Order: sequence, then structure tokens, then C-alpha cells
Amino acid sequence: LNPETPPVLIVSSIFFAGALFVMLVLNLALQTVNDFKRVEQDLRDSEASLKEAQRIAQVGDFFWDASTEKIQWSSDQMYYTYGLPVDHSRDLSEVEGIAKFVHPEDLPRMMQAIADIESGIPLDNLRFRIIRPDGETRECIGHTKAIYDDNGTLLRVHGVMQDITKRLRIEEEKEQLQLQLNQAQKMESIGRLAGGVAHDFNNMLGVLMGHLDLVEDNRDNIQLVSEHLKEIRTAAESSVKLTRQLLAFARQQAITPQVVQLNDTVEPILNMLRPIIGEAIQLSWVPGSTLWPIRIDPTQVDQILANLCVNARDAIAGSGNIEIHTDNVVLKEHNNPDFNGSPQTEYVLLSVRDTGEGIPAETLEHIFEPFYTTKDKGTGTGLGLATVYGIIRQNDAIIDVESEVGLGTTLRIYFPRCEEAIEVLSPVEEDQDFTTGGSETILLVEDEPALLKLTTILLEQQGYTIIPAETPQVALDIANNHPNKIHLMITDVIMPEMNGRELVEAMRSIHPHVHCLYMSGYTADVISNQGVIDEGVNFIQKPFDRSSLINKVRSVLDQVPARE
Repeated sequence: LNPETPPVLIVSSIFFAGALFVMLVLNLALQTVNDFKRVEQDLRDSEASLKEAQRIAQVGDFFWDASTEKIQWSSDQMYYTYGLPVDHSRDLSEVEGIAKFVHPEDLPRMMQAIADIESGIPLDNLRFRIIRPDGETRECIGHTKAIYDDNGTLLRVHGVMQDITKRLRIEEEKEQLQLQLNQAQKMESIGRLAGGVAHDFNNMLGVLMGHLDLVEDNRDNIQLVSEHLKEIRTAAESSVKLTRQLLAFARQQAITPQVVQLNDTVEPILNMLRPIIGEAIQLSWVPGSTLWPIRIDPTQVDQILANLCVNARDAIAGSGNIEIHTDNVVLKEHNNPDFNGSPQTEYVLLSVRDTGEGIPAETLEHIFEPFYTTKDKGTGTGLGLATVYGIIRQNDAIIDVESEVGLGTTLRIYFPRCEEAIEVLSPVEEDQDFTTGGSETILLVEDEPALLKLTTILLEQQGYTIIPAETPQVALDIANNHPNKIHLMITDVIMPEMNGRELVEAMRSIHPHVHCLYMSGYTADVISNQGVIDEGVNFIQKPFDRSSLINKVRSVLDQVPARE
């Protein structure tokens, strides 16, 4: 513009500039409005998405205001969880309103939690139940976080609550399905077990019945009768052995654990193992030095080694080597899942290594199953390694197997170290052969008449005075009225009227110093429930032979003072 510029042009320029400015302002305003609308829509979408996510996860949240000491705001899911319409804000704003929905058993914990929230103490994983207006109970879990200003003053508390009822039901259903699966697997195993047991016991019963018939037919021929009776005893002993194998597999065998040194337990059985494995196979013994003590029934070590060495012998074609090795080991990490979670790190190792054919990978996972065998028909029952596994688990030990086809197999057994001192048996407690009995008086309590009669005869032949009783009450009546001293009471564990433990306690009130000996044919878990299998308790497992009974009775009578 200059002085010569026409006024009209000046006015026109100003008008167009103003119009352009207005248009720019309007465009900017319109863009701002659109941005606000877009932000507002995004906010609504985000809020809707959050509500949907909370609905799916069944998670609600709330804010508690410190100045008003009330719940300032609750999400919709909070009301859904409580079974309330969203407009019932008053029901969830006051402590009393919340408390009326809480399950009575959980109310004290909830009130304490509310007090903690008001104090700014954070809560984590607070489990509680609420009862909705329709009567349905819901399982919930809550968390909170306190929010402070710059001066450390509590402003509000942000809380989150999740309805976990559905999740718990799914977990319960999953657990139930797992139990059903385990039961199905157990039933399958029991089916195989029953078939094998029936087969072996039928064989033994056939032998017993056949030889008894022959005894009847040749009763006048003493030599033939004696031979048949030997076969009957052999069959009976085989049946007893089979029963104990089954109990070991089930981890229910009655045992007498002792604190022992493993080398001292292994060495005596080596001479027995050498004839079993044969001359073509060399048996090597590599004992570790200064082994830690372990707690186990020594006879179970015999069972373990006998089964493992027989299996190793069968895996060796022709000549070969079996090595038995012991050592102390410290295991802080191991790939065997049985070690996971165990605080135990110190173990005593017993390993058996052979130079046999090895075990294929597809077979390895089945070797501890009962009646699973790869041997030819008639050459194995499939109970050997199952028995070993039962003994190992019974003693809280762990077994590890390493095998490769063509390179042999190594089985390593880890026994937990025992901190107790090794037990040294007194001469009375050792397995002695008592050639004479005694003259003491024994109260014998047995509810099976045939066994009561037989045991009475066996002990009377040793010179003892036997007072038989078929029930606990008869035994107590005898004890109350017997004028002389009763030196020993032998009692069954499981009986009508009262069990063996209760009978002993009642008997001790009459004869305080009487010795007691328990006997039972039940499995260890049943006997344990009766409070019998404890350290220091005198116990004999049925079935027992005459020698075992006589030795046990004499050893108990010679104990001072009397023990249960």
C-alpha cells in the first residue's frame, strides 16, 4: 500500500485479509472440535474396552477416598460381582454396606482388611467369599495399593477385586479329572497285578493240595510223607515270599528300620549272590570308605541287591561283569524329578552296573511297573524291579537308571543320609537260634481259632505256660483274675472290641511290667493307623515259622525293662 493506492483497493484488501483470517480461525476451531470428538470417542471406546476386559476377567476396581473415608468410585464389574444394579452406589460406598455381603466366616478377616486399607496398609491375595442378594456364594480375591501426596499424606487407596469362582471350579474339575485318570491307571495296574498274583498263588495252592493228597495216600510210609511235607513247606515259603514282594511293591510291607552302615549290610549278602549269578559272570565289590549312616531295614537291602543282580545276570549273554559300588555323594542339582523340592543334598549311593545288553528307550519307562517283563514266558514274574521300587520309595530313597543298548545298565540308588548314630544290636536282639524255650507264663490273644490253637501248641512245646484268649475282653478278664505273674502278652493288632494298642494299655493298668509282642498279617499302613509300628515296639509279621516265633518270644522276654 502507498499514498497513491485507491481507497477502494485498500478496503478490499482489508476485507479479504479479514475473511481469510476468519476462515483460518473457523477451520482451526472445526479441527479442534473434531479432535475433541475423536478423543472423546477414543475415550468412550477405551472405557468400553476396559469394561469388557473387566467383565471377561471378572475383575472390578474401586477408589477409597481418605478425606471422606468412603469408597469414592467403583467400576461396573464390582456391582456385577456383588449381584447389584450399577445404580446401587450406596451399597458399596459404606463399610457397613460391603460387610453385609461378606460370608460370616470371612467377616472378621474382611473387617481387619478394611481397617488396614484405611491405614494405607497394602493388601495382597486376600481371599474371601461374598453372598449375593440371590443367595449365590462367590469366591473373590482382592489387592490394594495406597496413593500418597508429596508430603506422604494418604490420599486414596486403589483396590482391585477378582471373582475367581469359575476359575476355582475349573481347577476342581481338572483335579477331579486327574484323580479319575490316576485311578484308571491304578486300576489298570491292579488288574495286571491281580492276574499275576492269581497265577502264582494258584500254582502254590495246587502244589500244597497235591502234596497233601499224597500225604493222605502214603501216611504209613514215613519217608514219602517226610518228602511231601518238605515240598509243602517249600511251597508255603514261596507264597510268603510272594506276599512280601507284593507288599514291598505297594510300599506297605511291615519293616523294622535301623541306622546302619551300608557296607556292613551289603558284604554279608555277597556270598549268597555269587552262586545265584553263576561262574561265567564276575561279581565286583567296590565299597566306598567311611560311609554316612542310613536308616533302612537290612533285609530290604538284601531284597534290592538280589533282584538287581538277578536282573543283571539275565541281561548278560554269556560272560560279563556285575559291579556293586557304594559311596557318599552330595547332590545339589539333578535331572531326576524325584529330587525336585527335596532339601536333602547328602546321600549314600548304592549302584549296580552290568555289562549286559542294555535297555531300549521305549522299555526304560516301564521297567518298574508290576508284571512288566521282557523275559521269555515262564522265566520271570515282572515283580523284581517293582519290588525294588517299592522298597526305595518306602525308605524315601531315589533310583536313577542309565542304560544304552549294547553298553549295559547302571542303576543308582540314593539313600538319604541319617544324622543318628549307627545302632549296634545287643546279643539278645540278634537273630539267635534259641534251642530252649522257657517256663514263663504267656497270655496269647488271637481271634482266629486255628492260629490260636497252633501257636499255643508251638509255644507249649518250648515249656511255656500258655493262656489262650480269643477276644480282648476275655484276655482282660483272665488278667484281672489270674493269681500269678503274666510275663508276656502276645496280641494280634486288628481285633474286634478293641485293637492291640488299646488292649496293651488296658493290660498295663493291671500288670504294669508285662512284656508285649504284637503280631499281624495286615499291611503296614493299616498297622500304623493302629499306632503299633513305632521305634522300639516288639512286632512279628504273619505268617511266621516256628523258629522265628520262638526266637522273637525269647528275645522279648529277655528285654529289661519291658517295652511295648
